[in-house]
Amino acid sequence: MDKISIKGLRLFAYHGVNPEEKLNGQEFIIDLDYYVDITKACHLDDLSDTVSYAKVVKTVRRVFTAEKYDLIERAAQVIADAVLDEYESIFKVEITLKKPNAPIKADFDYVGVTIVRER
Repeated sequence: MDKISIKGLRLFAYHGVNPEEKLNGQEFIIDLDYYVDITKACHLDDLSDTVSYAKVVKTVRRVFTAEKYDLIERAAQVIADAVLDEYESIFKVEITLKKPNAPIKADFDYVGVTIVRER
């Protein structure tokens, strides 16, 4: 099983249950691992034999910023659905969605959710 990783993707969006989160927005950090057979790409050195991480980033950005969600759980699911729908050769995706500026009165690095989805 081969894995391609995108770590620390920073996107600005308007997700959250509080009205000010939907009005002002905030930065989110996404870690994404996707599983795809890259054996052929390893031998032939041809981009068409893998799934371009640049294209996956475009997909993630598009769906993550298209709507406003109350829950980061829902936002992570939307990303997983889009990646699996748009790239047939990806058979599993793991997404960690981090919210470093969550409106919590505490000292923390981030709150987050991790989901794993596969075909």
